[in-house]
Amino acid sequence: MEESIKPCLISLWSCTANELAVRCSTSALRDITTVTQRFEHEGLSFLGITLADFGKSLQRWLDQGFVVPSDAPAFKLKRPTCLPAFLSGFTERVFNPTNGVLLENPDVAAIYALRQLTLAFSKIALPDSTRQGGSRHVTKAREELAMKEYLQCEKDVRENDALLDPQYLRDFERMSDLLFGDMLNLVDSDIEWGRLVPKHGPGAVADKLSSNAKWNLRTWTARLQRAHMPAEEFLYHNRVEYMRGRCNELTILEPGAETPVKVVTVPKTLKTPRIIAEEPSWMQYAQQALSLSLRDAIKQDSFLSRIIGIEDQTPNQELARLGSLSGDLATLDLSEASDRVSNQHVRALLAGQPSLLAAVQACRSLKADVPGHGVIRLAKFASMGSALTFPIEGMVFATMIFLGIERELSTPFSSRADLIRYENVVRVFGDDLIVPRDFVLSVIDELSTFGCKVNINKSFWTGRFRESCGKEWYDGQDVSIVKVRRVLPGSRQDADGVIAAVSLRNLAYWAGLWQTAAWLDNHLRGLLREYPNVGPDTSLLGRESVLGYQFQRLDSSNQSPLARGYKKVSKPPRDHLEGPGALLKCLSSKPWGDTRLGWRPRSGPDVSVASVDDEHLERSGRPERVYIKLGWARPY
Repeated sequence: MEESIKPCLISLWSCTANELAVRCSTSALRDITTVTQRFEHEGLSFLGITLADFGKSLQRWLDQGFVVPSDAPAFKLKRPTCLPAFLSGFTERVFNPTNGVLLENPDVAAIYALRQLTLAFSKIALPDSTRQGGSRHVTKAREELAMKEYLQCEKDVRENDALLDPQYLRDFERMSDLLFGDMLNLVDSDIEWGRLVPKHGPGAVADKLSSNAKWNLRTWTARLQRAHMPAEEFLYHNRVEYMRGRCNELTILEPGAETPVKVVTVPKTLKTPRIIAEEPSWMQYAQQALSLSLRDAIKQDSFLSRIIGIEDQTPNQELARLGSLSGDLATLDLSEASDRVSNQHVRALLAGQPSLLAAVQACRSLKADVPGHGVIRLAKFASMGSALTFPIEGMVFATMIFLGIERELSTPFSSRADLIRYENVVRVFGDDLIVPRDFVLSVIDELSTFGCKVNINKSFWTGRFRESCGKEWYDGQDVSIVKVRRVLPGSRQDADGVIAAVSLRNLAYWAGLWQTAAWLDNHLRGLLREYPNVGPDTSLLGRESVLGYQFQRLDSSNQSPLARGYKKVSKPPRDHLEGPGALLKCLSSKPWGDTRLGWRPRSGPDVSVASVDDEHLERSGRPERVYIKLGWARPY
């Protein structure tokens, strides 16, 4: 497989290297030779791992202001300089070749080029056909290593819980109450008054129910039953149905009989898979109800919505830009973020809201089934896969940040007014944190005290480089790059590959990599019989351009332009649903919820697809297969 993908990947990298070399007034001929030879011997891992590690070292050098040659052991130095010979035409425009110190006015175009040429393949997915023989063994070894690291993380959390000074937990309770007390009281009242809106998520579940089969769920837990989330209100469309004897179908699990979460790996990079946990369907259902209430309450709070991101990453990206200009803001990234949030932290967070605390604990899985290691009891709150992980971890990290600021000031915060002055300089979106540079060391120390792990390689505060939520900046200029997510397709039958390649082409075009976009155009023309110019909102696969779209004819019914091209076609798998489960799904899919149960209005993207999909009772879930089909459609 690697022999067949080599010409495409190396040609693509070479095209981009030559294009950026011209932009930076240098040459990339030797660099192209190096990449070709290294790929010949090391394969795809050179592009996805070795080259990406070099790119991460370059980012560290930008932040610290000087080159450390030992950070890039895979590349020889260019004598008599202290810079690596590889890509030296670009690095010499950024760092002094003699001493490796960052130039006073480095070439930002060269910084962008270095990042693009080293990190372009850092997120590339491993082709399925290379998961055979030796390559598959390497992947399996990395999956096993990821599981061992998951267990080590769990051990670290447990040890940190035992060693943490109780005073820190008391401070955590005080700060979280100051930050979130009023907001959490609203969620607490939602639970007590039965205003939660349960729904099923789109992901896989530990009990392997299909998407529509979840609506016929008749398994619940005693813990949920005792925590103001009774099965008769969550699993039945009304109490009459429950009282008619359908309650006999219900199975209530005691804690010892509950199904553990299933720990699995999903692709992330060639080097490291991502660990997630598949929750049982009844847990996921209850978690979604609490998550919706928490997210709505955060968005409705004018202060909290400015420091905790729920849906919009733009504020984090803008603060990162401002931080790269002024140097006053630091961007921090956490490793194993969700897996290092202890349940002890969450108990302290919700100590002032007994109903909410009981509900959150009731829909938290107590055990995990780890492949190769059996079932273990969890000290962490939850892994990725729980619907509560994202909002809860955001609140936990925000509390730790303000504790760090408070300790640096040596003055305890006494009111909300003391916190509001930081609303434009503190921001949390998942594991991406923005904090004032003057407090960064104290914040890092506080995070570490509570068992969190700051990824120093992806955290920046000393130089002019900042990174947050997928955007990178240097001195206020956007140096974000275009990443290759999949191996380029060799035939039109590789629908996912074709779709990804078209997306890559358009991203390259709008990033100003026009020769790279033209190279991809030539590659795609060899696969697609029709490849029109299109606008950004069309369903057709085609070339986006500042020149606009092209069309071949007009629709006879409304005279709108039509173009011929390939469209992505996918259908959810067949999953028939009827009876009480169908009624419950339809009622739950209304934007206002089921008013007979006192559910409050829902808004935004949380509205189920069932409200707009006429076939949702026949087909549901994630498509098993994607293909492309030639046809006519609007090109805009």
